[in-house]
Amino acid sequence: MKFQAIIFDLDGVICFTDEYHYRAWKSMADSMGIPFDREINNRLRGVSRMASLEIILEKYQGPALSQEKKEQLARQKNDIYRESLKEMSTRDLSDEVRETLDALRAMGLKLAIGSSSKNTPFILGQIGLKGYFDAVSDGNNITRSKPDPEVFVKAAQMLGVAPEKCLVVEDAVSGAEAGHAGGMKVACLGDAALNKAGDWNMKSIRELVDIAK
Repeated sequence: MKFQAIIFDLDGVICFTDEYHYRAWKSMADSMGIPFDREINNRLRGVSRMASLEIILEKYQGPALSQEKKEQLARQKNDIYRESLKEMSTRDLSDEVRETLDALRAMGLKLAIGSSSKNTPFILGQIGLKGYFDAVSDGNNITRSKPDPEVFVKAAQMLGVAPEKCLVVEDAVSGAEAGHAGGMKVACLGDAALNKAGDWNMKSIRELVDIAK
């Protein structure tokens, strides 16, 4: 077997919280009179909270904001987002994803999460995957967000697996770039697959089973 471990991005791969993020950022932007739409929202995929805020503030035309105010705006967004995440449940984990994870585990592969989100533990709990993964590297233990490879490198270290024996699964181009920068092969879904950012560009997560063999 060419891989010993698979490291999954969370949002857009294991589950989908895009709409929750969009609504929360939109609420925050509206409160500041900042234009915000789905095109701008798409630029935030795989990007950390503070880096996302800076992208949104490109359209801001008011007086200069202090770092303290920026952190307050980021917290405002996250409070709205976390409240909406309470709506998530095991229904947000598709049969396709669950069956694929179980099949990969049955092959003896180690499984990990590599996500920029600080809400990763909460989301995993909501969708019924708390304690499922062998390692969780997320926004709570990294200082640099994708396309920096830190989140995936740390996941590999937590698993005790060399980077070249890890396969990263991503839906964002920045995430695919991070995987490659970390010395790993990358399988892509969604937007990243459409942009041919991966070593494999998949239509379904089920394809992972054949890729991993």
